[in-house]
Amino acid sequence: MTQQLTLEDLAGDAKRRNRERRVKVLFVAAGLVSIAVSILIILSLAGEAWSFISQVDLSSLWTVGWFPRRGLYDIPTLIIATTIIAGIGMLVAIPLGLGAAAYLAEYASPRARRWLKPTVEILAGIPSVVLGFWALTFISPEVVARIFSSAKPFTMMAAGLGVGVLITPLVATVSEDAMKAVPMSLREASYGLGADRAVTVRKVVFPAALSGIVASMILALSRAIGETMIVFMAAGAVGGALRTFNPLDPGQTMTAAIAALATGSDQVAGQGLTFQSLFFVGLLLFLITLALNSLSNRFVRKYREQY
Repeated sequence: MTQQLTLEDLAGDAKRRNRERRVKVLFVAAGLVSIAVSILIILSLAGEAWSFISQVDLSSLWTVGWFPRRGLYDIPTLIIATTIIAGIGMLVAIPLGLGAAAYLAEYASPRARRWLKPTVEILAGIPSVVLGFWALTFISPEVVARIFSSAKPFTMMAAGLGVGVLITPLVATVSEDAMKAVPMSLREASYGLGADRAVTVRKVVFPAALSGIVASMILALSRAIGETMIVFMAAGAVGGALRTFNPLDPGQTMTAAIAALATGSDQVAGQGLTFQSLFFVGLLLFLITLALNSLSNRFVRKYREQY
């Protein structure tokens, strides 16, 4: 006579169920804490930013430069410098990163890939302060000054090149993962039609991995915009900055402005709204980064290929 199964038999071991419930509660609590911390950060930024924007003379937001201790809060100065340095960094990172990704995914032997892939990932872990010192002591005098004789000791060009080196591993690793996810059958079909490896990479692999490649670029751009130490050390203009579009001049990004102004955060001095301007710039930086990340997620969802 066969024994009839009950619901309790199908439910499994009671100790295991209790352990899974505790783990689930732990994970949910961790997620809720991270959400709560994010909300508190946004509220703290928004509160002080509103205090700044509601009290500041709006004409001081469009002046000759960013000198907050003198009551000059020219936001375009920071946005222009941030855009220039991030743009130079992307001009360095995109060709180098995509070239490294294409080599690792399509050309490197398994043995070479086992060595090169971890090396590229280690490069992504180099502290930015080290790259900032390298940009200050090598890139600026040995690269920028030799090519552009009119360059100053501190330039946005040197900072941009340093940022480019910083974000190149990010572009390379994410793009390489996207290329490796392309099914081998697509490559074989291309080879079967007579295409060589270069054409296959350019015409088949790149389009198939487009969503991941573009996502890597947007993530790298967000990282470049949020970089602090390299631009703080190599771009100069620590006390303030004049508005300029020349990458061979000193400049101050949004992150560097916050770092320069908040050095010794209990001693932020100057005009009455100097301290509040930190939060306004921080909120603006947060919104820009959020927009870029949202754009990246939307692009990936829209153009991701399903195989």
